[in-house]
Amino acid sequence: MAKEKLDVLVIGAGPAGSFAAERLANEGVRVALFDGRPEGEPKACGGGVTSKALKSWPHLLEATGRMIEELELYSPGGKRLHLKLEEPFAIYSRTAFDSYLRERARLAGAHIFNERVTFRPRANEHEEWTVRARGGREWSAPQIVAADGANSPIAKKLAGQLPPAEMEVAFGYRTPLPKADRSAPTVVAFLPGWAGYAWAFPRIDHISFGIATSQDAFDHQSLDNLLWNFMRGYYRMREDPTARLWSSRKRDARLDSQIEAELRRVAERYAARIPGLAPKTWDTRRAAGPGWALIGDAAGFADPVTGEGIYYALRSAEIFSAAYLEGKALDYENRWRADFGHELRRASEMRRRFYGNFWGAPFTERMIEFARTHRGIRKTLGELIAGNQGYTDLKRKLALRALRPL
Repeated sequence: MAKEKLDVLVIGAGPAGSFAAERLANEGVRVALFDGRPEGEPKACGGGVTSKALKSWPHLLEATGRMIEELELYSPGGKRLHLKLEEPFAIYSRTAFDSYLRERARLAGAHIFNERVTFRPRANEHEEWTVRARGGREWSAPQIVAADGANSPIAKKLAGQLPPAEMEVAFGYRTPLPKADRSAPTVVAFLPGWAGYAWAFPRIDHISFGIATSQDAFDHQSLDNLLWNFMRGYYRMREDPTARLWSSRKRDARLDSQIEAELRRVAERYAARIPGLAPKTWDTRRAAGPGWALIGDAAGFADPVTGEGIYYALRSAEIFSAAYLEGKALDYENRWRADFGHELRRASEMRRRFYGNFWGAPFTERMIEFARTHRGIRKTLGELIAGNQGYTDLKRKLALRALRPL
């Protein structure tokens, strides 16, 4: 069987891969986009897209999603902060979002193959890359782009495998949204006793519940129990405004039992790994070399504090595509570092402190406590959620606004 020859092979049809394939195909590049996921299987992800991403690529608003203008934040101790966002963000079903971006790539002229492929390392830099499907069909090209997620086998071969300490785990459940209830709140709650957070993201027809935390400290049973506690609390508070998120009273026992019984009947579980690179790794690990490039999660491009990666998936795809189209594909390495690399490295430095102690309590506890009474701190927190406030000057911004009169 003869190989099909192209210019670029893009492995992985999530946001990074589809966006890169679209931009390359629009300029006449013969690009193949490989989607190895079973049809209709969504990636395990909350599906939040920041206002920064929506402003950068307004066409994302054409995908079917839900705009979020208000957010409820909870501290580890259960303190609640209601934020009205000056700049809304969007929540998408990843099935719908990824399908939308993949269809744009197809319309641009990318050749899309619903195939799981394996790749063969080249013997030298003059040889083309070859990928092969299970049935024996093969494709080759001088440029390969890995966009196949945090577990990318291509990234492991070309850039090195990441240790468990530099991976985070996200898992959760999808549950029905009763009666398409658009009043269901969007919630982010920092975990009591753990580094990480839980979320409840209402979508068009269901709610995505989840937890994100570090893999090296992962205890599945304890965290799963914590997530079920969070889910019960979320529904309990919709029944009784006086109820608390993380804890229930004796009189709530019957309601909790009813809630959990129904959720266990209908909930669909999901799980995934998210990169959370250490500062030294940001300095040493490369995302490009002769004839190859890593984008999105495959490159480790996710915020080590929050795990958010869709913006960086799209931006890395955009940066790589521009470099390739200029005939300077190797410049991609310097360009992503100059564009967002410093920000992600700073987030990596801050992660331990973000989930550490501050004045005798978790920093997240103090942050929400201060934001409840101080408009400037609350504004900065909203900007951080929107993606407009980076980590490099976060401390300075918080200090300046904290000193201003209320």
